[in-house]
Amino acid sequence: MTVSYHLRPFREFLVVLCAFFFVFSSYSQITSEYKRYKELYPNSHSIRLSQESTLTIGLDDGKFKITQDFSEEDIYLDDGAKNNAKQSLSFSTFYDLESIEASSYAIEGDQYQEFSVSDFKEKDDLDNAFYDDLKSINFIFPRLGTGTKTKLKYEQTIKNPRFLNAHYFGNFYPIKNNKFTIIADKDINLRFKEFNTDSIPIKFSKSQTRKSNIYTWELKDMDEFKYESRSPTYKSILPHIIPIISSYKYNGETIDVGNDVSNLYSWYYSLTKNINKEKTSDELIQIVNDLTKNKKNELEKVKAIYYWVQENIKYIAFEYALGGFVPREANEVFNKKYGDCKDNTSLLFKMLEIAGIKGNLAWIGTRSIPYSYSDVPTPSVDNHMILYYENQGKSYYLDATGRYNPLEVPTSFIQGKEALVSIGRDSFMLKKVPVIESQKSVYKDFATIKLKGSDLTGTSKAELTGYTKINFFYDLEKQDSKDKIRDYYKWFFEKGNNSFLITEFVETNRFDYDKDFIVDYGFNVSNYAKKIGDEIYINLNLNKGMALLKTDDDREMPLEHKYLDSFDFQNTFFIPEGYKVDYLPENIDISNEYISSSIRYELVDNQIIYKHHIDHNSLILDTNTQKKVNDLIKKIEQGYKEVVVLKKI
Repeated sequence: MTVSYHLRPFREFLVVLCAFFFVFSSYSQITSEYKRYKELYPNSHSIRLSQESTLTIGLDDGKFKITQDFSEEDIYLDDGAKNNAKQSLSFSTFYDLESIEASSYAIEGDQYQEFSVSDFKEKDDLDNAFYDDLKSINFIFPRLGTGTKTKLKYEQTIKNPRFLNAHYFGNFYPIKNNKFTIIADKDINLRFKEFNTDSIPIKFSKSQTRKSNIYTWELKDMDEFKYESRSPTYKSILPHIIPIISSYKYNGETIDVGNDVSNLYSWYYSLTKNINKEKTSDELIQIVNDLTKNKKNELEKVKAIYYWVQENIKYIAFEYALGGFVPREANEVFNKKYGDCKDNTSLLFKMLEIAGIKGNLAWIGTRSIPYSYSDVPTPSVDNHMILYYENQGKSYYLDATGRYNPLEVPTSFIQGKEALVSIGRDSFMLKKVPVIESQKSVYKDFATIKLKGSDLTGTSKAELTGYTKINFFYDLEKQDSKDKIRDYYKWFFEKGNNSFLITEFVETNRFDYDKDFIVDYGFNVSNYAKKIGDEIYINLNLNKGMALLKTDDDREMPLEHKYLDSFDFQNTFFIPEGYKVDYLPENIDISNEYISSSIRYELVDNQIIYKHHIDHNSLILDTNTQKKVNDLIKKIEQGYKEVVVLKKI
């Protein structure tokens, strides 16, 4: 693939030189511009003064010719500009960069001076799960600082009509002028899918020339969006539009491209219909036979094959061209022992076939893509491949890139998403991956506690299930010594305060797919109880998990959880000899449709049994919901402050 990118041609030197006089003479105007924007946006680091893009879609003898021009101008309002000096533009088999012009405008002495970028470096970008033949052109804007400006222009050729870019009308910085234009031959039918634009005053117009339809969207003075941690994908927040080529006319015939999901499926099927046609290796057949020979039923066979692929095939995303969409042969994946999501799916598909079991290739978008197949029937809708399997009417979504996922638990990042399941050349179905309920991902910790002076000593049994266990295993496998494991356990199981120490621990079912993971451990918390006169004050709220679910009152963005989970903490406290309970806090029960929690105390003989339960039931909380949840959490936080009072007999 040939990619060209050019600096400003030398013949433009005289034009630039002449323009310098205008730049110099307008210095006072430029600096007043900076001052004005600094007053308008005192908390912003930069402003996009202008963002324009023109997409031109033509036909030449039935072949698409698609180009897109981009122009951006920014001004930086503080010295953080230096953090934006490094920039990159991506391209791939489906996109070529035809030209790049980039310049900084920095204050030198008492004038602005242009500094053109002269060094563009190309490198591979290997970080996408589904199609990862991306390369990038990397460059550095020189002399960035407070008050400097940058200008960037580049042109892109789009080689496949299914890969039109989304245009964003807002971002995490203010945008003064934003314009998007599409110029399309009249034989090309387009439709436009808008997202998050309901409250945005975008001006739309349509005009015509003899050969073309011209569509224009304009927006001025768009405030910045606030970036906040644990927000949903930016695609769920920022206003944008996705142009889609529905069909085109050629020689009197209408040819569909992205009219509906069937068009997308037809293209996907054409890329996968010929996989695994070569003779299956004897070694792979033998592995399958060994895995399945003593299994009681089909489901047990599928489980054995699935777990083997998870354990033995390393996930590596490394793709080029249509290889980003075409799974590799199962023999190749098996021999190399690595592959991306498609390759792992190809191997799973073949191994089930060897065992006489039917699986189905399935395309799916992760939760980072908020579109449905009906909304956006283009490759923008998905970025992942899994294997769909059905047994006695129950659906299973096998994703071998999920290292520790049991058969019945889909990877957390595809929960609630549509899967495009292949049935045959002209047949497919859309299946929605379920959201796993919180009771399937539980962290239980039952402790027995005694008081030794002012220190707490005790033993505890922790049990982890579902996504809680899976995420724990990912962290645990990184700990390569017993001391590091102990430190990790100290952090994860911490009780009371940071003086918590684990004295010993025993693990059960470590890295097991199906069984609960159990850790029995001994612990000590020094100087925890307070003794005043003949009274002892002790707070049995050793785990304050609800505080983790609370958000700031001024938060503006929705809050997204990776998965639903629940917590059960129980502390059995032995009352010291010679003391009795003088005060036991009241029980607390709170709940709404999004979250529930309780704190309960029970006095049984010489023991106080403390129970704390937390259950949250929504993956995404909008700002109004967050306020409702925060109101409940505040009641629990009041309960966290309550102490048991023991009085000497």
